[in-house]
Amino acid sequence: MAKLNAVNPDAGVVLLGICSDENSSFMKGAAEAPEAIRAALHSGAANLTSELGICLDNHPRFEDAGNFVPDAGAGGFMAIEETIAAILHIHRRPLIIGGDHAITYPILRAVYAHHGPVNILHFDAHPDLYDELDGNRLSHASPFARIMEQGLAKKVVQVGIRTLNAHQKEQARRFGVITHEMKSFASESFHLPFGGPLYLSFDMDALDPAYAPGVSHLEPGGLSVRQVLSIVHRLSVPVVGADIVEYNPRRDLHEMTAMVGAKLVKEIAGKMLSGK
Repeated sequence: MAKLNAVNPDAGVVLLGICSDENSSFMKGAAEAPEAIRAALHSGAANLTSELGICLDNHPRFEDAGNFVPDAGAGGFMAIEETIAAILHIHRRPLIIGGDHAITYPILRAVYAHHGPVNILHFDAHPDLYDELDGNRLSHASPFARIMEQGLAKKVVQVGIRTLNAHQKEQARRFGVITHEMKSFASESFHLPFGGPLYLSFDMDALDPAYAPGVSHLEPGGLSVRQVLSIVHRLSVPVVGADIVEYNPRRDLHEMTAMVGAKLVKEIAGKMLSGK
């Protein structure tokens, strides 16, 4: 990870890749996502200006800190918390490119230590509320169970869900998670039922595979890119951190999903920097 500029006291945004898929089930590859998304972001196929009018190119309050590669094992994985804490300590807001969704748990431990319990807007095909998966309580299928049982968040709202089984439905009830299933979701009328501070967690498989084929767990019937951007642009609460996870370059088609990931970086960073 690059050395952060601690001179500027402004609460800018730090882009950081976390190259971790040790806790993925079914398929590896998400650890390769940060560099693939960066390559799309700087490919020249599009410029670096968000739809909110924020240009990331040489923006004084946006910096790319490179990648963090955790050591193997639970100890190395949980060191993600210290890495995020270093960003928050100098009053920056982390925008994280994963990696699989397991990384959201140690990230939120750092966010909690700095901000206290936050509210979370979670885009995903899956609730990721398993108590454990295949004996792994740090699984990418379990981060929100760990987050909620440890009181790291006040409330979680999930959007895009289309795999809600009985166990995860019970977990959502237990933790008071608000789950919007795709079968009845109306993006144009969606609004957050709470204020900030807000953490945004975006799993790329929230999108329909037509928009994002490069994911390990393809789940048809998902959100469109425009639906997601409409929700992000309408947010009216402070976004103190965000992650974009579960892109798997090994599964991508013509770098389509990498470009969607780059678009999300621009638009989420634009929202964080604009204050709108």
